[in-house]
Amino acid sequence: QVQLVESGGGLVQSGGSLRLSCAASRTIFTIKAMAWYRQGPGKQRELVARITSTDEINYAESVKGRFTISRDGAENTVYLQMNNLKPADTAVYYCNAEAYSGTFSLGGSWGPGTQVTVSS
Repeated sequence: QVQLVESGGGLVQSGGSLRLSCAASRTIFTIKAMAWYRQGPGKQRELVARITSTDEINYAESVKGRFTISRDGAENTVYLQMNNLKPADTAVYYCNAEAYSGTFSLGGSWGPGTQVTVSS
């Protein structure tokens, strides 16, 4: 359906910032939303932030005020600006895209993930 490639992860000290990017391949399908999820060590994957094609946005409570999601609709690219990072933000961050063929959902596509490590 849609191929996703994430970039921008790395190692940063507590209080630092990182910017993640996720580019979707060219597709004949319509991407109606893109999101960032994360999975920390020993934890389940959780939604971090999601943005729709109409710019509706929602965030996990734990990142509100620190993270900002944005998109370039023309390029099917989504970004996650992460400020004031905490050790609890350490995780593999995954990009997700919700693609549709007309009104038919094709389900979500996932990127391979990018590691974010925040040291104390």
